[in-house]
Amino acid sequence: MIPHLSTAAIGAPITRLGVSFFPIYLPANELPEIRTGPSSELVIRELDDATVGSLLAVNPTDAPVLIVEGEHFLGGKQNRAVNITALVPPRTELPIPVSCLEQGRWDRAEAYSRDDAYASPRVRRRSQEGVHLSMEQSRSHRGDQDGVWSEVEKEMRFHRAESATAAAAESNRHVYQHDSRRAAAANELSDLGPLPGQCGVAVAHGLWVTAVELFGARHLLAEHWGALIRSYLLELPRNPGPPSADRALWVIRRFGVMQSEEAPGVGLGTELRVRDPRRMGQALRFEGMLAHGSFWMRNGKTY
Repeated sequence: MIPHLSTAAIGAPITRLGVSFFPIYLPANELPEIRTGPSSELVIRELDDATVGSLLAVNPTDAPVLIVEGEHFLGGKQNRAVNITALVPPRTELPIPVSCLEQGRWDRAEAYSRDDAYASPRVRRRSQEGVHLSMEQSRSHRGDQDGVWSEVEKEMRFHRAESATAAAAESNRHVYQHDSRRAAAANELSDLGPLPGQCGVAVAHGLWVTAVELFGARHLLAEHWGALIRSYLLELPRNPGPPSADRALWVIRRFGVMQSEEAPGVGLGTELRVRDPRRMGQALRFEGMLAHGSFWMRNGKTY
């Protein structure tokens, strides 16, 4: 089972454009020191024998570095998003499984940088469906690449975005360049940052809780805060209405009691995966504590 979700607490949400972010607190989760995000000094590059489904994570520091499922890296031979959460040991080079978010480019190996948004929620959901299936069939972390490309294409059509290489990053930029209200909301919430002690969010689109994102400590969430906010605001609700705090807490607790499948983590820790007809998720446990978890309602609703 996912550690410490049974003792999770939530606070009042902040809502913009119908998307609500409930703060989550994990008081019992005492995670050892790890680093993550832009300040971690992690370097991402292509493997010497470059392939679409893998990148090389280089940790030059003396602390473990957390790479988070859904992080979107731009550059290399093509833009990629990370399929799973991984913890790179100190002074280590580690191949990590990824999915391509730029179908029409494979021609140069420029340096990688982080996008200012994660992969969109619908792309992350589709990727996780593929990873769950790959783990069941072959114990691999390969995502549903064709399905991911299909979701990117749908988003580009919906937003009327154009990209010569079918890059999801261009679609995301188009949204924020052409929707001033959404850009203002993303900038406002990004500037606010997480509350003291906050280590996650339950995200509701209108009435329905659609996702839960958890980190083992506030400083880890803070490193990813702006990119997560911008990602979740890429989708606006179809069913507006005030979400329920009781329902949000129920969703978190439900993920905590689901039976999980365990496997060695990519790098350090133990990977945990949960899935039933309505919900799915992945998490990384490190020294008995939750390092990161991302959980999704498969149909976008809690019930």
